[in-house]
Amino acid sequence: MNHNHQQIRSTTAEKQEASSGGGGGGGDEEYEDLMPVMAGRLGAEGLLSELRAGFRLLADPARGAITAESLRRSAASVLGLGGGGAGGEMTVEEAAAMVREGDQDGDGALSEAEFCVLMVRLSPGIMGDAEGWLEEAIADELLRSPPPA
Repeated sequence: MNHNHQQIRSTTAEKQEASSGGGGGGGDEEYEDLMPVMAGRLGAEGLLSELRAGFRLLADPARGAITAESLRRSAASVLGLGGGGAGGEMTVEEAAAMVREGDQDGDGALSEAEFCVLMVRLSPGIMGDAEGWLEEAIADELLRSPPPA
């Protein structure tokens, strides 16, 4: 799960840098995009398993989805991330913006599928190899499916 933790930190650092108008000192942390490394080591199935584990860490158990509030809580307690707010905590606005970025159905929260899509979409390395990963996933699925009778 550590690699997924690094990807989430990377994504957060990039968002913070973009919202502050660029880099330049000030304690901004940058992290390497480790999704391609994870994908190479774990394969498509293993990568999805890790993403699902990351989702469970961030999700509100009562709702079964990542909400802005569950993301804020997890950012501070599980991931050890601070945001731009007072006291170093992620602000409500930052958490809401992150959830909105991946919220495809407009319900104000991220489902497991929305979270996985968002994490892959935010990885430049994975997106560069998306066609190859899709072909591998299709081939794996075809090998598991019994031939038509």
